[in-house]
Amino acid sequence: MNKILAYLTVAAFFAGCATAPTGPRVAVMPAPGKPFEVFMADEQVCRNYAQQAVGQTRDDAAAQNFAGAAALGTAVGATAGALTGGHDSAAGGAAAGLVAGSMIGAGESANASRDAQRRYDIAYEQCMYAKGNQIPGVPQPRYYPPPPPR
Repeated sequence: MNKILAYLTVAAFFAGCATAPTGPRVAVMPAPGKPFEVFMADEQVCRNYAQQAVGQTRDDAAAQNFAGAAALGTAVGATAGALTGGHDSAAGGAAAGLVAGSMIGAGESANASRDAQRRYDIAYEQCMYAKGNQIPGVPQPRYYPPPPPR
């Protein structure tokens, strides 16, 4: 029982590592001549848009993948332990499976968090660009007025 408690503590530690930032990781600058207050209003609208576009928070995506991998690891470990050595081995296998599943889950939750952050950043950049703000590294389209009539 103490081993299982120790394994659960390790799993909880790995779950705590699966957090993600709560905002964009990209730089956006206001358009030349745009008042900062208007830029801040655009920024808030685009944060909300990006959150809706992703559909879930980045932490939710990470937690779902972590929990799924930990549960699957526990089930596989218990089954393997039972098949190889009976009831006592099933508990040990479940504990080992929980640890292995937690380690895999930590990696998977990091991947899910990174993917959700990437989708969030893309939606945020699209919104801010559509509102006329500048994305560093992306050239601004230039407007060339039509030639004067002859």
